[in-house]
Amino acid sequence: MINQSRPIKGVIPVMLTAFDESGAIDWTGQQCLTDWYLRHGCESLFAVCQSSEMLQLGLDERIKLAEFTVDIVDNRVPVMASGHIGKNLDEQRAELIGMASTGIDCLVFVTNRLDPKNEGAEKLFRSVEVLKNELPDDLPLGLYECPVPFRRLLTDEEITHFAADPRFVFLKDVSCDLETVRRRLELTKNSGLVVSNANAAIAFDAMNSGASGFCGVFNNFHPDLYRWLQDEGGIHTEFADELSRFLVLAAATEGMGYPKLAKLFHHRQGTIRSAFSRAVSDDIYEKYWGLDPILKNIEEGTAYYRKRIKYLQEAQCLS
Repeated sequence: MINQSRPIKGVIPVMLTAFDESGAIDWTGQQCLTDWYLRHGCESLFAVCQSSEMLQLGLDERIKLAEFTVDIVDNRVPVMASGHIGKNLDEQRAELIGMASTGIDCLVFVTNRLDPKNEGAEKLFRSVEVLKNELPDDLPLGLYECPVPFRRLLTDEEITHFAADPRFVFLKDVSCDLETVRRRLELTKNSGLVVSNANAAIAFDAMNSGASGFCGVFNNFHPDLYRWLQDEGGIHTEFADELSRFLVLAAATEGMGYPKLAKLFHHRQGTIRSAFSRAVSDDIYEKYWGLDPILKNIEEGTAYYRKRIKYLQEAQCLS
């Protein structure tokens, strides 16, 4: 029987991994990052994912990172993790068995690893059944349409199949298409499969359509603003539309060296001691001209909207 006493839903960051300047995991920095996510309204955490630079982490590091996150979070919110990057099912079996032992609340399958040649539903379903049989029966499972090495989107047939399986409780939707999100919500409406949109450009519209929160990369910058949009945006619609436009424009900078971009943001904030990234070795200040003022505007815009929200909350308390 599935153990889902704490559902995976809401505003969910795809967690960064803090490194020191030598490239080793900085566990003190990782604790600071984890605490930052929790202070800023995150309702679940997605550890060991693409943003965590899982492709550049060894299996022992991926397992330790998941264990560390579970330990630091200490049951305050659910923790899920992925981390299977092997090229064949034997490698992935070992990876997932190791990850399943870490105490996480949900183990997330990467769709492109289950069907690496994009052969279709039959291959995907066979891979899932092989791996499911190696994992604890009570461990909830998720699905992640990770865009690297290629974006393997699920078909309607596949969505329906997984929605009918009570083991599957979470889908990180990377379609980046509002109509696809809405169709998937309809396909899963009578199931336990939560559809969580990962695209900032459609985040508010997806929330208003019934998608669960937001599971995109800019939860590494201002998850509390997405949390307010989720919780209060339907009440303060004019302000929510304004805030949503800022969030869309801020997220358009993702192509400027993410995840190192987010690490620079946190380094500037003092959350972590180094912006080192194994995935992005470039000096992104040099590569992307004008990045410093862009980050400054994101910082100032974030602070501005936090003040606006605080004012709204105080006004509500006085009314």
